[in-house]
Amino acid sequence: MKYHIIAVLTLSMLALPALAEGDAAKGEDEFKKCKACHMITLDKQVFVKGGRSGPNLYGVIGRTAGTYDGFKYSKALAAAGADGLVWDEATLAEFIKDPKAFLGDRSKMTFRMKKNAEDVAAYLATFSITEPEEDAPAAPLEGTAEQDTAD
Repeated sequence: MKYHIIAVLTLSMLALPALAEGDAAKGEDEFKKCKACHMITLDKQVFVKGGRSGPNLYGVIGRTAGTYDGFKYSKALAAAGADGLVWDEATLAEFIKDPKAFLGDRSKMTFRMKKNAEDVAAYLATFSITEPEEDAPAAPLEGTAEQDTAD
């Protein structure tokens, strides 16, 4: 019985879709191809100086598609965002590989990255905006009375 359960679990794991896992260090180098159109900035801090024909990509992972303030997106990308598309590493990598195929031939982005898109998405994830959840309790500061001392 024990071996049957292990076999079922192993086969189940093989049936799961592969998640996009990129290498952020490789993605940093690959992003050089993107900076002709895109920059990565936060307020006045410039992480990657780049073009302005594409939207700023700071915080793109976790952002609703087609919503960067001040950028005019294609109707297709804005509609995808309105329908609930939020960029994560996997969906952004798919978009980068072939934007027109991703949006049904209605993308303004003509560049396609057939290789290493997962790496670029992983690199962009390093510039994600993370905010604490509203309901999450604040972690106690080290050395305070609130700190858990149980072994």
